[in-house]
Amino acid sequence: MAFDADSVKLGRRGLLAGGGALGLTGVLAACGSDDDESGDDAAQSQPWEFTDDQPATVKLDRTPAKIVAFTGMAAALYDFGIEVPAVFGPTTNEDGSATTQAGNLPVADLEVFGNVYGEFDVEAFAAYGPEVLMTYYYYDPASLWYVPEESRDEIVGLTELTALNVDDGANTQDQIIARHAELAESLGADLDSESNAANKERYDAAVESLKAAAAANPVKVLACAAAAEVFYASSPLMGNDLRFFAELGVEFILPDALDEASGGYYEILSWENVDKYQADILLLDNRVQSLQPAQLTEFPTWNALPAVQEGQIVGWEAEPMYAYGLAAASIEALATAIQNAEKLS
Repeated sequence: MAFDADSVKLGRRGLLAGGGALGLTGVLAACGSDDDESGDDAAQSQPWEFTDDQPATVKLDRTPAKIVAFTGMAAALYDFGIEVPAVFGPTTNEDGSATTQAGNLPVADLEVFGNVYGEFDVEAFAAYGPEVLMTYYYYDPASLWYVPEESRDEIVGLTELTALNVDDGANTQDQIIARHAELAESLGADLDSESNAANKERYDAAVESLKAAAAANPVKVLACAAAAEVFYASSPLMGNDLRFFAELGVEFILPDALDEASGGYYEILSWENVDKYQADILLLDNRVQSLQPAQLTEFPTWNALPAVQEGQIVGWEAEPMYAYGLAAASIEALATAIQNAEKLS
């Protein structure tokens, strides 16, 4: 299914974070070591320079160690081999376990300046002495992901800023992962290491698997999210991951009454009308703010959906993971779901 990127509308800030989207040339520094130096110490001592997507170039005398990053971004860098010691954004669940957006981060060892949307401890952040703040933006560089609007200027004024654009209406998940690889390499990651090479190989295999599954079994997929009062049928035009999956041949359902206030991210359905679209597979937002299958068993109209009755539900990282190893897992899950799905519509 081909989509026209020009038709993508600007989504308002906060839709993804609050559950609303429920439904999304680096200039590399010399990070190598001199002949008389080796390992991390040598890389850390080198000047650091990176041009982000605003575009803005940050130059530091040495590779930063006191990085503070949005949790999902930190998880991606960690997957490439870069440890980020401090984060903000959904990091831990109520029981202390890692959220889906934290990936493989050692969450118990991190400084966390805010664990939910709108929460950011500016005083603790200042006392920490960050060398650089790293986060995302959607379309508008002035709207930094999970940086509260009311304290944005104060926060940014305390440190350098590196921001990557994760949704310009045309970029796709694979392109954004490549940008994260550039950033990680600038910070000292060895992209040719055994682990990174294995992750890239797994990712490439997952992409080919999804392409093959979509071609062999062209079932209809609805990207969606669930809340207590409403159900969100998400637009595949909006997410960089969904656009990428569509390029690989996945047949998404495009809702026909997208909510204008959301910038076209989704259609809001009442639970009485949750069966408006006949999907073979439900790609369900797996973030903490979205209800999960175990929580939806008390919703009769959910239970009546053919895809639910057949168990054809797969978790969707509505805020994708931008590292090869992390992204591979979700792509593999979707590929397997499509390969094994029965046509219900």
